[in-house]
Amino acid sequence: MTQGERIELADGAIAWGPCHIGIGSQIGADVSIGCLAHVGRDVVVGEGTRIQGGAYIADGTKVGEGVFIGPNATVLNDRYPPSRDSTKWQFVTIEEGAVIGGGVTILPGLNVGSHAVIAAGAVLTKDIPAGEVWSGNPARFHMQRSEYEEARG
Repeated sequence: MTQGERIELADGAIAWGPCHIGIGSQIGADVSIGCLAHVGRDVVVGEGTRIQGGAYIADGTKVGEGVFIGPNATVLNDRYPPSRDSTKWQFVTIEEGAVIGGGVTILPGLNVGSHAVIAAGAVLTKDIPAGEVWSGNPARFHMQRSEYEEARG
């Protein structure tokens, strides 16, 4: 068994190799990027964000501070792949404090509001307002974040 390589990034951020961080990406302080994660080109990752192993973050994605992205989550930017024309790509924004569960798929051009939660395995096909929890395929409103936090204990 081999152990993942700890890669020190700027400002206390770390990545676990092997992983990919694209050219032009900006990784904030105290970010953690898991093994086998793919962070595309020109991605902005806010301070304190956690990206778990196997996650795929497409080129141009904006991720706010304190976001959690679960293992094998996929953030897409190309609604009609393979377009091979980046001028047609639609970028995703994930606002601060959002939680993206494992295995989630976020379609191109969507916005995940601050402190929103997408349950594991969900497929997001439209914007989620701040503070809401969505689940399912396609993802639909499930509860408020305050109820989610209460259930977590």
